[in-house]
Amino acid sequence: QVQLVESGGGLVQAGGSLTLSCVGSGDTFHKYAVGWFRQTAGKEREFVAAISWAAGRTYYPDSVKGRFTISKDNDKNTAYLQMNNLKPEDTAVYYCAADQYADQELEDPRGYDWWGQGTQVTVSS
Repeated sequence: QVQLVESGGGLVQAGGSLTLSCVGSGDTFHKYAVGWFRQTAGKEREFVAAISWAAGRTYYPDSVKGRFTISKDNDKNTAYLQMNNLKPEDTAVYYCAADQYADQELEDPRGYDWWGQGTQVTVSS
């Protein structure tokens, strides 16, 4: 199993950028697909980005496509979420998640076995 710790959240003005990091420990990171999700109070967890374990294919919903970029550095056991042109509606707690040997249906949070504790992102208008 893998333990995940997110960092990099904070307060930023609309139009600004942030890079979130997700550090994995306890297992070899290259075996895992990584997803980023976000959640606000009273709402379900929303898919933000994912990268498959083998080919490194990336997936995004339309709401962030062209603004967010997911990447994974297996040597550093770290996944990243680069967020550009942030909007107030991007405000949420952001979570990274990992699923071993996963290549499909990465947008579904139910498929992930391991989750980080979350990091708050606040975008002011």
